[in-house]
Amino acid sequence: MARPPCCRRIEGKPIALAFKPAGIPACELEEVVMALDEFEAVRLADFKGLYQEQAAERMAVSRPTFGRIIEAAHKKIAEALVLGKLLKIEGDSVCQERETPCPKCRNRKKNGRSTSRK
Repeated sequence: MARPPCCRRIEGKPIALAFKPAGIPACELEEVVMALDEFEAVRLADFKGLYQEQAAERMAVSRPTFGRIIEAAHKKIAEALVLGKLLKIEGDSVCQERETPCPKCRNRKKNGRSTSRK
């Protein structure tokens, strides 16, 4: 039996939830769906320039897990760019920065440190 996935911490939702090629109506495009944790991985590694170990720590995942998340995100971005598809950002299994426990995983981040409440 597989272990249930842990919540991945994100620092905020993206400003735009979809990107598409100019001049083509969205209803005519195929979609590629990127999860919120994949967006956060791209933001931390590519936009902020963090090393995978640092980014993984901020997302509350292991370094190998972060590597799998960022690899999946890069493939989806490449597919959308190369094939001219609509890129949508959506998902679940994430925790935003909060002072109160996450209702899913009971984790919280307070004073820069993650704590677990079981």
